[in-house]
Order: sequence, then C-alpha cells, then structure tokens
Amino acid sequence: MSSPAEAGQSIDTEQLLRDREHLRLLLEVNNALMSNHDIHQLVRVVSVALSRMAPNDYCSLCLYDERTREFRVHALDFPGGKGLIRPEHVFPAEGSLAGQAFTKRTPLVVDNIDKREFPSDITRRLLNEGIRSACLVPLLHGERCTGVMCVGNREPICLLRDRVPLLSAVATQVAIAVENALVFQEISGLKDKLAKEKRYLEGEIRADYREMVGDSPEWQRVMQQIETVAPTNATVLVLGETGTGKELIARAIHNRSSRREQTFVKLNCSAVPGGLLESELFGHEKGAFTGAISQQLGRFELAHKGTLLLDEIGDIPLELQPKLLRALQEQQFERLGNPRTLKVDVRVIASTNRNLLELVRQRQFRDDLYYRLNVFPIIVPPLRERRADIPSLVRHFVQKHAERMRRRIDHIPPEAIETLMQGDWPGNVRELENLIERAVILSNGNTLHLPTNELQHPASTTVTSLQRAERDWILFALRECHGVVGGPDGAAARLGLKRTTLNSRMKKLGITRHDTEG
Repeated sequence: MSSPAEAGQSIDTEQLLRDREHLRLLLEVNNALMSNHDIHQLVRVVSVALSRMAPNDYCSLCLYDERTREFRVHALDFPGGKGLIRPEHVFPAEGSLAGQAFTKRTPLVVDNIDKREFPSDITRRLLNEGIRSACLVPLLHGERCTGVMCVGNREPICLLRDRVPLLSAVATQVAIAVENALVFQEISGLKDKLAKEKRYLEGEIRADYREMVGDSPEWQRVMQQIETVAPTNATVLVLGETGTGKELIARAIHNRSSRREQTFVKLNCSAVPGGLLESELFGHEKGAFTGAISQQLGRFELAHKGTLLLDEIGDIPLELQPKLLRALQEQQFERLGNPRTLKVDVRVIASTNRNLLELVRQRQFRDDLYYRLNVFPIIVPPLRERRADIPSLVRHFVQKHAERMRRRIDHIPPEAIETLMQGDWPGNVRELENLIERAVILSNGNTLHLPTNELQHPASTTVTSLQRAERDWILFALRECHGVVGGPDGAAARLGLKRTTLNSRMKKLGITRHDTEG
C-alpha cells in the first residue's frame, strides 16, 4: 500500500505526462496548421491530432458570415456520415449549437442534444447522422470571432468535457490559421484575377483588329458619337450588320474613356451555350455544378474598373436577362454556388446585329433590359452606305496583309478600286478585308491581283432589318420629343446627331411628320 506522499507523487507524474502530451499535441497541430493554407484541409489535421486524446466521430469548421448572419460548413471530417451535412452547407445562427457558442464567445458542451432547445435544421441533420453529444468552441483571435469549431460523438454523454481547455487552445491556433488561410485565398484570388487580366490584355495586343479607317460623312457621324459618349460612363448600344466593326467601335469608346488604363473584356453571348453563360458572366465556385473543378471569375469581375463588351446581346437567354439587368442597374451580383453579393464598377457596352425592338415585341427580349441598354445607341452603317471609304480601306488592308506576308505591293489598279466600289458587300468590312487578303496571296508581283469573280453585286433594294431598326429608333426619339427635330430638347440632340444629319436620315428612311404622331 502506497503512502500519501507516493500517491501525491503519482498524481503529479500523471499530470506532468498529461501536460506534456497536451503540449506535444499543440505543437503538432501548430506545425500542421502553419504549413497548410487550405481551410478544407485544416479540419482533417485537427481531427486526426485530437483523436489520440479527445476521441470524436465528427469534426467541422463553421465560419460566420456577418452580412447574412449564417454559418457555412467550410471544412468537415466525418468519415461515417450519410451525406446530410456536407462542406459548403449553410445554416442560420439562430437556434443552432454553433450560434450559441459564437454569440456567448465561450465553449459549449452539450450532452444528449435536444432539438427543442436547438431547433435549427442543422440540429436535425446532426441527430439524423447519429451525433448525440458535442463540444463547440468559438474561433477567437483577439477581439474577432470568425466562427466555431465543432467536435461531436455518437455517445449521448459528451466524451470531451474534460478536454475543453485543450480544445480551446487548439481553437485559438485554428483561428489564427483560418485568418491566414482567408488572407492567402484572397491573395490567390487577386493573383488569379491579375493573371487572367494579363492574358486578356496580351490577347488584345495580339488581336489583329482593323483600325478605324474612313472619311465618309456616315463614318464621321459615328466617330462624332464616339467622341461624345466616350468620356461618360453611360451604357452604349452598338447596332450594325455583321462585319461592320461593332467591336472596333466598343474598343474606341474604351480607349477614349477614363477607363482606358483598365481592362477591356469581351464576351460573345451567342458563342457560349445558354447553360454556361451565367457562369461566364458572373463566375462560379468550385463544385457549383458538375465540371466546376475550381473557382472561376466571371467577366464582370474581370472587367472591374474597366469596360465589358457584351457582343450579340440579342442572343442572351430570356431567363438570364433579369440577372443581367440587376448587374447593370445595381453593379452587383452573386457567383454561382456562393450567396455573397459582389459589387463591381463596370462600364457596359452591348452590341448586336438584331432588331431588339422586334425581339421585345415578340417577347424574346425584356423591355426593361432593352431600355437600360439603349441609353446611347450608335448605329454603324453597312459598307454599301459608306462606299466612299472603300478606297482607303483597300489601301489599309493591302498594306497590312502585305507586311504580314513579307510582300511588297506598290500598285492597286484603278479599275480594281472601281470594281470594289460596285460590290454588294453583305459581309461588310470583314468581307472586304478577307477578299483583299486573298488578293495579296494571289498577287505574284508588285501589282494587286483582284479575284473579281468572287464579288457580289446588288440584287435588290430591300430595306434591311438594321434599317428598320434605325427607323424605329428615330421614330421613338421623335415621338418622345413630340416631333421636334432641332434644339437642345429635340430628337437630334437625344440621338447625338446634327439636325441636318437627322433630317437626311429621315428622308432616306421615308419618315414624315405624320409618322411621328401617335
């Protein structure tokens, strides 16, 4: 039989060994956390380290969102779970175990969890998973509490009650690691955004786009509109047939604006499948849908402080239009898979070769979105309406492609120019450039050889859909201005045109005073 002194010595030895083991555990956790910046891996590290001294069946990190007043299960170690609780699961703070520990800023130990005392849905899920007791410790770092660490067991009596000081010490380390991980994620996100912006900018530098060439009155009218609207932050709607240079107009507006040092981002709405267009616009989180293997920034985020060109806006699905309208009006949106609202500062330029007013009448395009886009419309004339620019465009394209192919073409026959001036050009400037590129390829000497058999000549005088669209816009402005053409409150000023130019367009489109009534 041992003496009291020996018994006391034995107790001191056991306490010393326990303290030593606690310190070893804390050191192990600290080393693991310091070398790991992924929040989703932190909980596994903690769970494994704790299992030797604080057995658990369930371990999670729930971070708190002050804006929504909700918790998100950011990381989870639950090998025997049924899947009722998963990473990224969101639940309200009110009525939850985590909410009480977070609010009181003190550890919460619960035997035989009662859903009447904690009526949150997350409590029901825990019970259905077989978790009967739990210890929840707030993640405190100075005055800041980022969330709660939850450790649970299937036993109705909490096996962790005497491990609360140890869990609190571990939670302090985890809180620091979580702060570091969040900062690391933010820095990684910024680096990713900068890398993507760099790729965009490099792509734009490499892009072989046409310079703005032309001296015709029709083209100068467009240039004047660009100079007028570029210094503002107004939304611009660029209308024109395929190949007229709508993207070129958008770039010119961006390059003449105060945003010219920032990113110019473009998205062809018709080139992206409807199911993926929302992700392209607003981005998505990892796991938001099948195939989302990593976080992706949307075009709105990439264009922050810059300009976003939404090409072929008429092809955007009807069900996505309300979200786009909100992004335009409020400059805020949510990534797919993340309820957190993001705010941006983006100037939007939209372009289309379709008649949006006709789409509105057919209920294929929302009228509120149309009016939000149609702040400052610019109608780009087709090449057949600015034939005077064809000679200068031809010279420009000959020089451009001859230099690229390391050829020298000094002479363009006048009859070739005359033939080109008579062309129909349904593909507009793009078609002209393609033809000139083929001509440069076919030219063996210093004289341009033109494949005249490929030219299309006018077949009819049918009014195009874009002419109808222009007519609709002018009529709309005239009716809004009660038929007044000139003056500061007239339709010409509203459309950004000179009075004489508007009168000329009205005459060409057959618009009379009678048409402006009603």
